[in-house]
Amino acid sequence: MKADLILKTAVSHFAKEGYEGASLSKIAEEVGIKKPSIYAHYKGKDDLFLSALYYSLDTQKAQIASYFNSMRNDSLESLLFGYFDWFAKESQDNERMKFILRVAYFPPLKLEKEVGQLFNPFFDSMHLHLTRLLRERHRHEKVLYSEDFSNMALAYLTMTEGTMTELVYTSVERYKERLQAVWPIFWRGLTK
Repeated sequence: MKADLILKTAVSHFAKEGYEGASLSKIAEEVGIKKPSIYAHYKGKDDLFLSALYYSLDTQKAQIASYFNSMRNDSLESLLFGYFDWFAKESQDNERMKFILRVAYFPPLKLEKEVGQLFNPFFDSMHLHLTRLLRERHRHEKVLYSEDFSNMALAYLTMTEGTMTELVYTSVERYKERLQAVWPIFWRGLTK
């Protein structure tokens, strides 16, 4: 279906060039259609951008769930710590994740409110799922110092966001350095 191809192509262009740099003409050319044909599926660039962001967030939510599911037999520490390596790889290899990161740190000013309306439910969902995961894993491992799973989940998400800035602004190496510095302190805080 052309709408799906337009959407996936747009993700790639928005990830590489941002909202301002992406061109509907170039997206249409890559899809093999004329620019006016995009308007048969999307109202315009704003609609295409927001649809691409929604699609990216939705598919990445499934990818994140898949990661956590694949690690269900590992210890809680391995599962939580391993997410950082998984995330670094995703941020380099996956166009949707590249797009999400770009938009998270550099949203188009004219769509800032709409971007927030898409990101907020995504983060709320991550918080909810992580809270549930911590609760379930604590029942089996009894390693956490408290049963305030919601705040523990928020602390973990805050740490992931803090290290993520290194991926966006510097390099994977700096990201890993920051993670190595903060992880032992964070984990001790959860388990004592």
